[in-house]
Amino acid sequence: MTTMDAETAEFVKSGFLAAVPFARTLGVEFVELDHGRAVLRLPDNADHHNHVGGPHAGAMFTLAESASGAIVIGTFGDLLGRAVPLAVSAEIRYRKLAMGDVVAEARLVRPRAEVVAELDAGGRPEFGVDVELRTPDGTPTGAMTVVWTLKPSAG
Repeated sequence: MTTMDAETAEFVKSGFLAAVPFARTLGVEFVELDHGRAVLRLPDNADHHNHVGGPHAGAMFTLAESASGAIVIGTFGDLLGRAVPLAVSAEIRYRKLAMGDVVAEARLVRPRAEVVAELDAGGRPEFGVDVELRTPDGTPTGAMTVVWTLKPSAG
């Protein structure tokens, strides 16, 4: 897979943050972005803490789902004129209390070509994005899998 050029990466970042105001509200930041991979960060903010002093589960869910969405836009953005990306399901596992900043690294599970071929054949492809949640030093704190679909646009 080719590396995403800087112009495309900036388009994805700005478009994503414009389209997902809740991610902006939480202060989600892009760390890395490429075709099939995205790394986003949730800065530590006391206003987003839970009852034990770490980031609220909802904030971590939003971070992980945002990382998966960034991959979808980055990988399938050229298809947005004929298909709408929608999250079908998400499963999250909280493994260890996260304290401080949290990083989400998302990876596309199915190859782009396979998903596009299914869409081209008239289908409504589904594909997974796996996300690892961790502290900046690499300690895993959770994991999420989001299943997405590309719903063909009417008309």
